[in-house]
Amino acid sequence: MRTRTATVTAALAAGLLLLGGCGADGGAGPTPEPSASTAGSTPSPASTALPSPTPSGTPSPSAWPSPTPAALELPRGGRTVFPRYRLVGYAGLTGAPTLGRLGTGPLDQRVDELERRARPYRDGREVLPVLEVIATIVQADPGRDGTYRTRIGDDQIARYLRAARAHDALLLLNIQPGRADFLDEAKAYRRWLDEPDVGLALDPEWAMGPGQVPGRVFGHTTGRELDGVARYLSDVVAAGDLPEKVLVYHQLAPSVVRREQGLRDHRGVAVVKSVDGIGSRGAKEATYRLVDRTTPEHVHAGFKLFYDEDAEAGPLMTPAQVLALRPRPEYVLYE
Repeated sequence: MRTRTATVTAALAAGLLLLGGCGADGGAGPTPEPSASTAGSTPSPASTALPSPTPSGTPSPSAWPSPTPAALELPRGGRTVFPRYRLVGYAGLTGAPTLGRLGTGPLDQRVDELERRARPYRDGREVLPVLEVIATIVQADPGRDGTYRTRIGDDQIARYLRAARAHDALLLLNIQPGRADFLDEAKAYRRWLDEPDVGLALDPEWAMGPGQVPGRVFGHTTGRELDGVARYLSDVVAAGDLPEKVLVYHQLAPSVVRREQGLRDHRGVAVVKSVDGIGSRGAKEATYRLVDRTTPEHVHAGFKLFYDEDAEAGPLMTPAQVLALRPRPEYVLYE
């Protein structure tokens, strides 16, 4: 099976070219966000703000006590993700086709397409569409803070959240951390994680150690590091009485997530491992079986399909073929 080494340089280059318009400052290039010590600080300008969905309930006359607001729910109802839903998503960033299907063409067209593509995956469940947006983008340059990553602006995240809400979909903020920490990056998005329909996706192949440079080596993380993010999300859910949050971590080989059993089960967090093998159907199925061996019992199964890379080895797997995998994927992502 082909590894992703051959595509790393192209992806990095695409990300750097795209970032000419991604910085929150609107300048010619991105300016790395402040360090994690600013997490949870004052929100971005009001022009990018999106109010949380208003709880249901008809106002009562002022002489009577107001009714207790209804609990916030997931976009298509309920407070928990599984087993009611199967998640089907597109990954990427608008304007960067090499980074995923979400980056090809206008955003609204891609979300409409996602709705149609998701229908065959129902198979006894309701489908919940997902926009997995690369919010923290690895880059070949260390930047001013030496982290080899930058972040898209709040105005862009707001645009994706509007698109997700127009289709009753979830928004996942994908983190390619470079030399930054996953937890620090998660905390930087706190204002968005306080929303009931925003979760996280972690890409540990882009998690670099000291002295490592993206594109030269595959990164890795540990179950304990993933557990820190899951624990943080659990606290966010509890603080806001939010519906369950989705936390995805991507894994293309056993070495990418080490000592995986360090990832514990946390209330209010639905954790998914997305297996990211590339190649023919046989190669992808073999990778899926191999990587699944270390999956903690409470972690749900996920599977990724690559429009371009997989097609080089044969036709893209069909929904029926994906659903025939064991364990059956509960999150299917197209990149």
